Amino acid sequence: MGAGIAEVCARHGLLVTVIERDANALVAGEERIRKSLERALGSNKITQGVFDDTLGNLTFSLDYAALTQSDLVIEAIAEVEELKFEVFRELDRVLEKDNAILASNTSSIQISRLASVTQRPDRVVGLHFFNPVPVLRLVEIIAGEATSTDTVERVRAFASEQLEKKPILAPDRAGFVVNFLLIPYLLSAIRLVEANLATAEDIDTGMVEGCAHPMGPLALADLIGLDTTLFIADTLFEDLHEPQLVAPQLLCDMVTQGKLGRKSGEGFFSYAKK
Repeated sequence: MGAGIAEVCARHGLLVTVIERDANALVAGEERIRKSLERALGSNKITQGVFDDTLGNLTFSLDYAALTQSDLVIEAIAEVEELKFEVFRELDRVLEKDNAILASNTSSIQISRLASVTQRPDRVVGLHFFNPVPVLRLVEIIAGEATSTDTVERVRAFASEQLEKKPILAPDRAGFVVNFLLIPYLLSAIRLVEANLATAEDIDTGMVEGCAHPMGPLALADLIGLDTTLFIADTLFEDLHEPQLVAPQLLCDMVTQGKLGRKSGEGFFSYAKK
């Protein structure tokens, strides 16, 4: 997700600094962006000039100090609350501009909780993109309890005017809008497989051909990441305590076995590593 967000911002003429946790991750992130741009170039979705300009707008670093003069920082690390708290504390410390905004790409964690570890809760906001970021237009904007109206409006303008995305406002509750509706649907599909009532192929074909969905629920879960799907489900259940949000044992077992979907090469479907 972070690579996709960085690519989209750079493609729209913004100067982007990418921070990663270690040198290997930094190299992998840069390569991920380059390959995405090469695919877009090869399919004539972008020109050589856009390709070159996008790469020229990107800087890669391991040092948070590289962000001191940023106007907007978008956090897109793993969905682990304590790790996000650490990042937000560090960003709050290094950002020097009084009006700098801290945004999170979290798919489930309440923005008010992230804002509470900073000295600028009025400038902390949720900015939730959807995967693949260069393709999907939707962005959820989530205001925490202390998020100012000015922050929300600045982020809405950033998403719609600068990135040409379609923003919607979402409540600061587990799952926001999309995952609040989506996760129970994905879990229901997994339960059908778990109970041997239908195959993954037939479930996905049914929803694609019968409901005009662009992708079936199990392929979508693989794309999201089964570990991320499990985390969101657990977060929703912890917040709402509704039975349909209890993660199926099959999902738990697959995550334990390292079957995480596309990113691991195997989930409900198999994906050849390139």
